[in-house]
Amino acid sequence: MTTIAVLGNGRVGGNLATALTRAGHEVTVADRTPGAAADAARAARIVINATPGDGSLDRLAALREELRGKILVDVSNATTDGPDGLPAALLYPGSSLAEQLQEALPETRVVKTLNTMLFPVMTAPAMLSQPPTAFLSGEDPQAKQTVRDLLTDLGWHKEWITDLGGIQTASATEAAILFVPLVIRSSGFTPFAISIAR
Repeated sequence: MTTIAVLGNGRVGGNLATALTRAGHEVTVADRTPGAAADAARAARIVINATPGDGSLDRLAALREELRGKILVDVSNATTDGPDGLPAALLYPGSSLAEQLQEALPETRVVKTLNTMLFPVMTAPAMLSQPPTAFLSGEDPQAKQTVRDLLTDLGWHKEWITDLGGIQTASATEAAILFVPLVIRSSGFTPFAISIAR
């Protein structure tokens, strides 16, 4: 059992919190208010950023002391939205939210994952007709192994998890968010994931 704080109580955060609790972890969910987020982060070993990506950097940079020495799992994508509310452009072109977080929080081990799929797939990857891929980006091998174990608890087979390397590789997976509005407009909100076929 691991103590986990999920920051963000929307569909993504709520879905992850329910699944991780079911897997036997001690999970606290905090909304975006600074006090609630600080208290939850302080008490947890692992913190999951499931807050909207356009405000995540400022929100989490304010928790620098609470996040010191912790693993921060970033599942958000930083985008500006179009008129229909779907992602239209990257907020950090040429970089990523994960890279910005790691720079702002040098004593926190940031791992990027689960950001290349619609949220139901995060906790039920076997729901798709073909194996999906969960990508990992981060500087700390031990932190990535811990996150890999969490993904296994969520139903991810080890062969479905691909370690891309350092935190700079998150710029590639975050750019994949630009596929999402195109697929949704074409096929609706049917669950899907960006996957590598071998």
